Amino acid sequence: MSANNNNLPKNLQLEIAADVAKGTYSNLAIITHSPTEIILDFAQMLPGVKGAAVRERILMNPIHAKRLLNALAENINKYEQAFGTITEPAMPNAANTVPYDLLGKA
Repeated sequence: MSANNNNLPKNLQLEIAADVAKGTYSNLAIITHSPTEIILDFAQMLPGVKGAAVRERILMNPIHAKRLLNALAENINKYEQAFGTITEPAMPNAANTVPYDLLGKA
């Protein structure tokens, strides 16, 4: 899993089903792990609704998770070079928001 796919075989053809190609929107990711797996739960939180609905769960081994981390960092860097720095807004003080530490911002 490389950011620029240089490690993929030259003759690899990826197929994507129409329902998968539509994608799934997520505005919350929860990451947990065991000794052998990294678990990524992608969820949607809606205003005025308590809780969040997990839409997709991805399980990876730690090596592939680290490759994903590096690929994301490389792509965010390229994005910011092309479109400018991504800034995070301050967390609102609403009662129905996720605590900042759940988002990895202890």
